[in-house]
Amino acid sequence: MQNNVTAHPIVIFLSKFISNFFNPLTSLFLYFAYYSSKHYNLKKSLYEFLPILLILILPISAWIYWHVRKGNYTNMDVSNRKQRNSLYIFIAVAMLVYLLINFMIDGQIDYTMLFLFILLILMQVSNYFIKSSMHTAINIFAAALFFAQNQILGLAWLFIAVMVGITRIILKRHTPKEVLMGAAIASMVSFFYLYIYIQNQ
Repeated sequence: MQNNVTAHPIVIFLSKFISNFFNPLTSLFLYFAYYSSKHYNLKKSLYEFLPILLILILPISAWIYWHVRKGNYTNMDVSNRKQRNSLYIFIAVAMLVYLLINFMIDGQIDYTMLFLFILLILMQVSNYFIKSSMHTAINIFAAALFFAQNQILGLAWLFIAVMVGITRIILKRHTPKEVLMGAAIASMVSFFYLYIYIQNQ
């Protein structure tokens, strides 16, 4: 059941800003930008990021925008649980295409994207029973990604993820149960990601 208490206008304003800015695509974009700046020069960064931009970020953003314009999705957050099914399928296909192309180019699996794909599949399964918070889940996974590169930054992003989860409740996009479910799924995937990452170091 959604919370019927109306928050103060300033709280609503701040919640909208945090929720909109730290949406899943933006948070992942910021991670990839940080990772690239840390490990690659500008030319290599563009080479690595271009497939992500062309295969994932732009198509997914365009898909959501197009369906919102057509009235198939209620909003850019795709808050409706039933409407999310087609979005999850589209994202899954886009990620499989990326993983395949990346493997053909580099000859190895992109484990970051693989675990992100696993997270997406688990979110899709959960969606049949409860509308888990994708904003919360992706930001918790982003915290794990940052943590693997910089522990302080990872902990800071975990705080951001908690704040995002709270805003989703304040804005009545999710119930506390839905936010906690997204957090639980992402925490499990993040644990295994960090375990594999540490084992490969």
